[in-house]
Amino acid sequence: MFLGKKRKDAAYTEGLRKLLEVKDSDIRMITFRQGASAIEKGIHMGGASSATIPLVALFYGGYMNYDVQDPTKAGQDYFVLSKGHAVAPMASVYADVGYFPASILENSRSHDSILNGHPGPILPGVAIATGPLGQGVAVAQGLAMAGKQGKEFDVFSITGDGELQEGVVWEAFMLAPQKRLDNLCVLIDKNEGQLDVYTKLHFSMDKLGDQLAAFGWKVVEVDATSYHGIMDALESFSHDSRDGRPTVIICNSYKGYGSFSEGMDKHKITLTADACEQEIALQKVRRAQRYASYVAYLEKLKAEGDLKSVKELEAKQKEMNIKEKCSDVLEQAFLRKGKVPVRNKAIKYDASKLPSYAMDAKVMGCDVITAAMKQFAKDQRVMSVDSDLASTSGLQGGVGAVDQSRAINAGIAEANMMCIGESFAALGSNAWVSTFCPFFDWKVLRRIAVSHQERVEAIEDPENWLNEGHGLDLTFLATAANLDTQVNGATHMGNDDNLFFSNIAGLKIIDVSCPNQLVEIMKWIMEGNKGLVYLRLMRAASGVLYESGKPFSYGKAWKLHGSDKAQVAIVSSGRGSHEALAAAKKLADKNIDVAVYDMPSFDADTMETLIKGDIPVVVAEQNNGYLWMEIGKMALNRALEVPKGRLVAVNTADKDGSYRFIHSATYEELTKHNALDADSLATLLEKLA
Repeated sequence: MFLGKKRKDAAYTEGLRKLLEVKDSDIRMITFRQGASAIEKGIHMGGASSATIPLVALFYGGYMNYDVQDPTKAGQDYFVLSKGHAVAPMASVYADVGYFPASILENSRSHDSILNGHPGPILPGVAIATGPLGQGVAVAQGLAMAGKQGKEFDVFSITGDGELQEGVVWEAFMLAPQKRLDNLCVLIDKNEGQLDVYTKLHFSMDKLGDQLAAFGWKVVEVDATSYHGIMDALESFSHDSRDGRPTVIICNSYKGYGSFSEGMDKHKITLTADACEQEIALQKVRRAQRYASYVAYLEKLKAEGDLKSVKELEAKQKEMNIKEKCSDVLEQAFLRKGKVPVRNKAIKYDASKLPSYAMDAKVMGCDVITAAMKQFAKDQRVMSVDSDLASTSGLQGGVGAVDQSRAINAGIAEANMMCIGESFAALGSNAWVSTFCPFFDWKVLRRIAVSHQERVEAIEDPENWLNEGHGLDLTFLATAANLDTQVNGATHMGNDDNLFFSNIAGLKIIDVSCPNQLVEIMKWIMEGNKGLVYLRLMRAASGVLYESGKPFSYGKAWKLHGSDKAQVAIVSSGRGSHEALAAAKKLADKNIDVAVYDMPSFDADTMETLIKGDIPVVVAEQNNGYLWMEIGKMALNRALEVPKGRLVAVNTADKDGSYRFIHSATYEELTKHNALDADSLATLLEKLA
């Protein structure tokens, strides 16, 4: 099914309003049954009720183009439910229009169900996971940016006034007008309540319209207890001339609106069978009245001779699957079948034009990124987002040299930056976002990881909607890794980020040690289908460790120095590998054979071999011990016996192994203080050998 936009005349509009009111009753009944059959009989009823009118107007009013059979088809409009608590009415609508079988609405929230307490891509038709408040608006803004490129499309999002207490939503509200996203329409369910105090907000938002207008939004305030105002506002957005301003529709309502029974205004309720049946019985009476009003209106049009409007409304009624009598079972007129088409994610480029560096060169990582991106970005699926640190990442200089519209700078708004990157990745781009290592937002990164995991699950499930190539390809370029921020102080020092973010499910962590290695890592990422990559980049220039063209493989270490008869081994990554190699060369003059391993991503098999060997192994890291932690987990999982004293850690953690932050100092001071400089490492290795 594909709903097309068309301007509506007054007679048709009035009939459409009456049809939407009938469908409103149907969706509310479906939602109540959904809540009553949920595993815990629970539903976020207050916000679900007030969100129903905006949802029904959007999906049935003809203001949005969407393809139920292929929700990934280019050029269609997108919807993001930012207020994820309203997943129940959204799921009712999605089932009714045919994204998935009605049976999915049964036993929701259970382990066996793909209908969770908040929406995510495991549910057909849902582009991203939402729930952590405010982030959905930021993703919708990113989708709108993409909608300004190539095949143009509109983006709609429903948020709530409670969500507006989150910071990231205001990052998006500030940026969207600057980017002239007049293809973005945000509907605010202003229901004047939230979780702890469901009858009022924690602080007033009486001047919300003025605040958004001051940022550059086109603001429309409507009474959202009926369809008149929302229909007029959506009609205006869909058909009136646009002036660069995004549109916000403030939907004034209250929690629980549209329900009859007491207690339906609370954030979440347990829905008893009696309460459900009582509510549905009253909704049926209301529906019968609304349907009778619609039929009477058709008769009026016939009497007036407006047979054109009658014909159009009858066609619309059929499209909306509205019958005279409602059934206790959802009768779907259409049901999406099969998986969406496979998406080819491999980026096309001329490998001969990629940068390569001589073994005696010294190069900054950002310069490598810029030079390589000037080739990769010739494929329009490559894009980047910076947060006022483009000079550190090199992304904007590289991608922007090819196409400035795909080199976005979100300003000092890292959370918003990450959501924008996710938006483009969801549409099939190979997306890159960048900031200093400690500045990535944990809450946003975790939600993005949920989106990616649910996409992977949907791909792997033969009965679900997504196909190969529909995971997120999103690289988090973390600059100034390890000790590279030097004198900026503890808040800017990247010595704990890899440990912290390694607990994000599905995130691949890579620590770059060499300019040529970085080029190969980028080539590996451009193969596509690599998922979420956390790529740690040195800030200052570094020497070259690898010959150009040595392929990168995730989960593999490389031996940089030493023979098979080495007396001691050292494992490191990033700039630490340079210190380790320098230490090994110092000891070579003393006839001490040191095996040096560069481990940009954790290599469990190499570490197991070293642990089972008979020589001491030093794990030297310019951070709080990411590899050391991974070794511990691997050893326990593989039941390895580690001889006491033969595995030694040198890192920035305290002597007892507890993590700590690093204060301002030069690189030389920091490495020496933490015994991570070449001289200190050489002394330790000589002692162990």
